[in-house]
Parts: sequence; structure tokens; C-alpha cells
Amino acid sequence: MVEPRQILERARSEGRLKLLEHESLKLCELYGLPVAKYGLATSEEEAVTLANDIGFPVVLKVVSPDISHKSDVGGVILGIKSSEEVRRAYNAIVSNVFTRAPGSRISGVLVQKMAQQDLEVIVGGIRDKVFGPVVMFGLGGIFVEVLKDVSFRVAPLTEADVDDMIREIKGYRVLEGYRGSPPRDLESLKKIILGLATMISDLSEIEAVDLNPVILYPQGKGALIVDARIILGG
Repeated sequence: MVEPRQILERARSEGRLKLLEHESLKLCELYGLPVAKYGLATSEEEAVTLANDIGFPVVLKVVSPDISHKSDVGGVILGIKSSEEVRRAYNAIVSNVFTRAPGSRISGVLVQKMAQQDLEVIVGGIRDKVFGPVVMFGLGGIFVEVLKDVSFRVAPLTEADVDDMIREIKGYRVLEGYRGSPPRDLESLKKIILGLATMISDLSEIEAVDLNPVILYPQGKGALIVDARIILGG
């Protein structure tokens, strides 16, 4: 079984301070965090096999240590519904990267279950020079981008800390259920925040974590991490 520090050590050995996306997702899994099903393909055939195992629809995303903004280079294709579409998407992504980001290394193509859309939230963490590991939570979209409606706590966290974090944001009523929208699965959300707090407390090598978006479903239906970004300290 892969241990969390093995993932970090591999990145370090390759001179990387940023985990590749499949490594970030794996680290989340090791801490019990729910991620959308995924796999790394290094060939067209592997991509097809993974997609059929995961179940359609899927998303394909380039995995490269040299590319930060995948969409800008045509490295993301959504809503793929068949094996033939997987083949076309895989080849299109590789071709796009060679054309738009020449010289970029391609570690593979991530094949990931396309999560059903719902309420998006953000969970993150940084290692502050004064306070140490700090965890952040907020609603996605305009709430975080424009209104900066987020809450922070110094890790490690208790369940009471997490309850306070969630209730502290101005958009909390959205989570309770507002104007016909159902109340959200706050127990699943709490587990994600606690799990991230444990991860960043355990692994002093981690400088920053960004789980964005986390799709938060109605009460009893869980949550899914769709994208994960983890940065190591220099």
C-alpha cells in the first residue's frame, strides 16, 4: 500500500514542488476523503479501459508538471460518453498540448468520472509562518471570488471547530436549504474539512492544499472532491 510520504518523496525526487493531479487525489483518498473516481492513462487503450471501468460520462485532463492551466492549452475535455469519444479526446488532448505548449512533459491523461453538478464549496489549507497549518472553508463561485465569504481555523481541528467554521460564513443559509433548495450533507462536509486538517497537520512538507470544487450534495447523498491541488514547501 502506498503511504502518504511516499507520494511526497517521489515528487521531491523528481524536483517537483507541486503534486500531479492523480497524486493529489491519491493523497486525499489515503486520508479518507471522497474523490470522483479516476485513473491515469498513458495510452489511448488504457484511457478506454479506465473509462469503461469508471463508467460514463467521464472527463479527460492532461497531467503534466509543466502545465498549470490545462484548459488554456486544450488539455481538458468534458462530457465524454463512449469509448470512441475517449479515443478522440485522448488524441486531441495530446495533439493540443504538443501544439500549444511545445516542450511540455506529459505524464499521462487523467480519466475521471464526471460528477453530477450541484452546490460547489471550497476547502483549503496553508502553512502560515506564524500560526502553522491553517484550514479554510467557503462556498464556491461568487461567494469566494467576489464576496470573500470564507472562514479560517488553525489546525488540528475538533468537530466543534468545524461546526463553527461552517456556521460562520455569511452564506450558511444556503447550506441549510434556501428558497426550495434542499439542505446539504453537512456531515460529509465536516469529514472533508477534518480530513484535510489532519493531512496538513501530519505532513509538514505540505505548504498549501486547494480542494476546488468540492461538490456538496443534498443531505444523505455525500460530497465529492473533483479537483485537488497540493503544493510542497521549498
